[in-house]
Amino acid sequence: MSDILIVDDERDIRELISDILEDEGYATRLAGNSDDAMKAVNDEPPALMVLDIWLKDSRMDGIDILKTVKRDNPDVPVVIISGHGNIEIAVAAIKQGAYDFIEKPFNIDQLLVVIRRAMETSRLRRENTALRRKDVTSAEMVGVSPSFKTLLGQLDKVTKSNGRVMLSGPAGAGKEVAARYIHSNSARADAPFVSVACASIGPDRMEEVLFGRESPERGVEQGLLEQAHGGVIYFDEVADMPEGTQSKILRVLVDQQFHRAGGSDKVRVDLRVISSTNRNLEEEIEAGRFRQELYHRLNVVPIAVPSLEERREDIPELAMHFIEMFNKTQGMPLRELTEDAVALMQTMTWPGNVRQLRNLIERVLILGDGNGPITAADLPSEEEKPAEEGRVVLSGALATLPLREAREAFEREYLLTQINRFGGNISRTANFVGMERSALHRKLKSLGVVTTSKAGARFARVEDEGEIEEQAG
Repeated sequence: MSDILIVDDERDIRELISDILEDEGYATRLAGNSDDAMKAVNDEPPALMVLDIWLKDSRMDGIDILKTVKRDNPDVPVVIISGHGNIEIAVAAIKQGAYDFIEKPFNIDQLLVVIRRAMETSRLRRENTALRRKDVTSAEMVGVSPSFKTLLGQLDKVTKSNGRVMLSGPAGAGKEVAARYIHSNSARADAPFVSVACASIGPDRMEEVLFGRESPERGVEQGLLEQAHGGVIYFDEVADMPEGTQSKILRVLVDQQFHRAGGSDKVRVDLRVISSTNRNLEEEIEAGRFRQELYHRLNVVPIAVPSLEERREDIPELAMHFIEMFNKTQGMPLRELTEDAVALMQTMTWPGNVRQLRNLIERVLILGDGNGPITAADLPSEEEKPAEEGRVVLSGALATLPLREAREAFEREYLLTQINRFGGNISRTANFVGMERSALHRKLKSLGVVTTSKAGARFARVEDEGEIEEQAG
């Protein structure tokens, strides 16, 4: 995408323009009719097109070629030339996306000025696209826990296909990072990744944002679907997509084409679709808020993204990843984590998941004093804070219980937290809490704590009454 394609039915004209441009250091290709022009574009999109409006003995005229090129290769600037030009043709060409319009016989200096500006526009567009893609491919998957390894294995299996993927999991768990990982390791890695924030786009604007629009005043304005052509469109929290838009998206998935708002021409797109949700879409379907046909189209490969509670072993590695990231991107201090800080983070509750951890690390780095290690004292705790050294503040519920019941409740929660902190590993838990493994097993049984497997990892939970009765029977 570095040369200029010159399309004119007059051989002398196209060769003259070619000679002028090559003298200026540009590489050129020539086409004398619409078929040759479209073949050249499809073989390798040029950096710029110089296009004659009137093409004798061709299936398509210049306006038709312009429409097709701007639809399929929107980043290619097109300069229109014509010996029969008038203001109506110029306006029509600009509305369809032409960069500029020059009349024959043209002034060579004028032609070169327009070409230079158009080529600069093309260069900037390519650089901006490359920067956006570089940002996308830098998304990293970080973790060592069994839950994380299970997730990564599933993601690796879908990277080489074009199958539609539905990522489910709580808010902040890292669903978009997973989507970007699929994209950056796929055959479409060099194509766009476009994210659609379904929850933040108003229902009255959703279709215009997705499909774009055409108007006499502003010409063609691309929507997000068109911008994602050749790459990935990511529907973030797809359950929030307006019901009216759902049926139109379903049609796009079937046909891979659509109409812009206010337009009559069909726009063809080649897209891979990845979606995410933190809701149960089957319940949304039952409630009449989500189309069942769309669900089946999007849910070809379902992948669950675990919460941070399910991957506590990853907290130290994630925390250091964020520290290093803020150091590189914002120049914040590159601080270490002490063991007590790690232990506290692994026992905290994380309703906001990985996003909450990221925000906490950023806050500590901003408010922290110096470059020394981050200790437990540097970490804010929203629920419990030591009143003074050596004391723990009791929750209201625990403080109202008799000693034996309070001790039992504390032991249960303490051991649940420690077991989950160590990924369900009883040996590591016993070693940390200072108990023999057999004694810990007896204690867990007396407290009604059991371990179960989920997504390749083990988790501790309180045994419910039904399970106890079943075992007793």
